[in-house]
Amino acid sequence: MNAMHVRHMTTADLEQYDDLFRYAFQVTEKTLLDYGWDSDEIRQSKFPILEKASVLGWFDGDRLASQFAVFPLQMNIHGCIRDIGFVTSVATYPEYSGMGLMSKLMRRSLEEMRSRGQTVAFLYPYSIPLYRHKGWEIVSDKMTFHIKDSQLPKRVDAPGHVRRVAFDDPDLISLHERFAKKTHGCILRNDLAWEEYWRWDMDDVTSAIYFDGNDTPSGYMVYTIREDTMNIKEIISLDMEAWRGLWNFIGAHGSMVDAVRGDNYSSEPIAFWLEDSDIKETIRPYIMGRIVDVRAFLSCYRFAPIKRDSCLTFVVRDPILEWNNGEFSICFNRGGGADIVEGSKGMTVEVDIGALTTILLGYKRPTYLARVGRIVLDEDALTLLESVITNEKPYIADYI
Repeated sequence: MNAMHVRHMTTADLEQYDDLFRYAFQVTEKTLLDYGWDSDEIRQSKFPILEKASVLGWFDGDRLASQFAVFPLQMNIHGCIRDIGFVTSVATYPEYSGMGLMSKLMRRSLEEMRSRGQTVAFLYPYSIPLYRHKGWEIVSDKMTFHIKDSQLPKRVDAPGHVRRVAFDDPDLISLHERFAKKTHGCILRNDLAWEEYWRWDMDDVTSAIYFDGNDTPSGYMVYTIREDTMNIKEIISLDMEAWRGLWNFIGAHGSMVDAVRGDNYSSEPIAFWLEDSDIKETIRPYIMGRIVDVRAFLSCYRFAPIKRDSCLTFVVRDPILEWNNGEFSICFNRGGGADIVEGSKGMTVEVDIGALTTILLGYKRPTYLARVGRIVLDEDALTLLESVITNEKPYIADYI
């Protein structure tokens, strides 16, 4: 082999980046044609990634062996807009497997995220055990529902109206921004994120917006109709009026389709809301995350207010980032607010970085993780920890 080295990839590496991506994820010419792309179009669509994302590559001489890309994005975490890194395009040619290339790229990428102030990272895992071993943990679910046409809800009162719009309609884009700013875990989509959101959708995708009685946009849905089935890619609403109005619109397709299938990222099943709740709903893990810098993440984390001053010390273990290993003490103030303090204060919580991530992001409650042995603490510490963590799961609909 030639001299192996790591460097940042640029637009000059577009061809090698695309070749490895397509090899690793088995994106064939037929796949591209099925989605309405040709080879040149899909290759050029990756150009902004190499311009705007941070992409590291292991090279064997001039030949790309492994790559690791990080999108710079922002996320609403319990009402605070935070800079995050979203990992994507993780791939290695099989002849270079077992050499630790990916682990080294991950470590360096996390170091760079820390330097950029991206205190938490996310990814869609191709192997949950592999990423768990490196400190990542599940932080969100993707739920899928399947409703027969006879089970669609009856029309209810909603004073507004639905209008079908172009995929890049300004009202749709601003609606998502409003939704993201009020929804824990939601990504604020920049231009790069919107490009990825639409990348693999076919020409027959439709967007529809619900306008309330004052003609103000307050909800939208993105869907296709194929083979007598309405497939809902995403449906969001700012209030129940918009939710009802969009479902009136879905129900209006009852004579056109045999079923409605959709994806739901709210972690709340929709069956209870339906009059006929005997529908099929499935759930699977979706996004994994990991805190990149514990001290920086805790310093601007919004804990819930408590009734009396108390302190906790997190004793953290991180398998690959040494700066996260150690004690992090937090003193909570009555009525809200918390301060990171030096030294060990109050009760202790022994926790690995993955469990800490899923607790602070609200995906799993401390009581559950204590029961299954992922955190070690006494009953008083558990009561305090439960009281300061907001009970809200992340809404993560984006797959970058």
